[in-house]
Amino acid sequence: MKKAFVYADNAATTRVADEVLAAMVPYFSSLYGNPSAAYGFAGLAAEGVEHARAQVAGALGAAPGEVFFTSGGTEADNWALKSGARLRSARGRHIISTAIEHHAVLHSLEALAEEGFEVTLLPVDPDGLLRLEDLERALRDDTILVSCMFANNEIGTVQPVAEIGALCRARDILFHTDAVQAVGHLPIDVVAMNIDLLALSGHKFHAPKGVGALYVRRGIDLPPFVDGGKQERGRRAGTEAVPAIVGLGAAAELATAHFEREAARVAALRDRLLKGILAQVPGARLNGHPTRRLPGNLNLSFSGVEGPSLLALLDSRGICAAAGSACTAGASAPSHVLTAIGLDAQTAQGSLRLSFAGDSTEEDVDTLLELLPPLIARLRAL
Repeated sequence: MKKAFVYADNAATTRVADEVLAAMVPYFSSLYGNPSAAYGFAGLAAEGVEHARAQVAGALGAAPGEVFFTSGGTEADNWALKSGARLRSARGRHIISTAIEHHAVLHSLEALAEEGFEVTLLPVDPDGLLRLEDLERALRDDTILVSCMFANNEIGTVQPVAEIGALCRARDILFHTDAVQAVGHLPIDVVAMNIDLLALSGHKFHAPKGVGALYVRRGIDLPPFVDGGKQERGRRAGTEAVPAIVGLGAAAELATAHFEREAARVAALRDRLLKGILAQVPGARLNGHPTRRLPGNLNLSFSGVEGPSLLALLDSRGICAAAGSACTAGASAPSHVLTAIGLDAQTAQGSLRLSFAGDSTEEDVDTLLELLPPLIARLRAL
């Protein structure tokens, strides 16, 4: 039998779209100037950066002056949390987040705890949702910052971001959201949702790796995180990665233009795959909220199956999938997200994440439904 190839790990990274690559190419060749230089040729590169800034802002409902380019979501999260906490430290030192955040957030919070900040990590319900009443109870007079991811990278659950933002704005508490998985896949309006700080990463929505952005609401004088030159209006030093930034802008505009159609198409692929797996694989369990989830995310647990063994078999058949976050690939401990929603360690270790995006097809679903059930049965028989 001919070996298949199905890329079902778009939550880890996506292919750079053809239109995005085409927009980037001139900035590698004919428009290669340093955008910080004073002569006209360099100004062409600067124009590309500013056009991309407007494109990213448009995807968020923000103003261009509120968008600052970074090397990716991890830098944006670090900048938002560490600089945001220090900015408000005179008012208090209490920070609230959740137990299912990405490690870019959790490790940043650990670093802040070592500086003397007090961090409260709230639990989530069995579907991975933060309970608003838990957040309200946790808020204190000295709470200065709340961080809650927009959508979870492992189980796909989408949080009540607008409601969280409203609670924080009413108390003048900074609200940061890690929207790395959400931008390009879900509708976002930073004004309507009362978001103060938002992190995004291009490679999650068909832009290149190594570029992202931080949205900073106008009026928040967030201190720089990277020192050096005066790039990004003095807020983020370092020569701009112009081709990558242009690609980020092009991808943001592309995602916005086709958002509703693509979200519906990808969600239909996800739902057909879920229906087929539940029908063919006894004991399969969906992890995450059944409806409040990312269009392309499907996270499943299979009793009696070890995740690494299943991934190895899938890889041998040409199927690219994941057991969880790419940032924790190879970790021996069960996923902190899956244990936080109540799975025992053994069940959590037998979980599989399949994630679709713009390149995913009906044929991909057909192949997965053909190969996955017998592979699970084989592992269970062992």
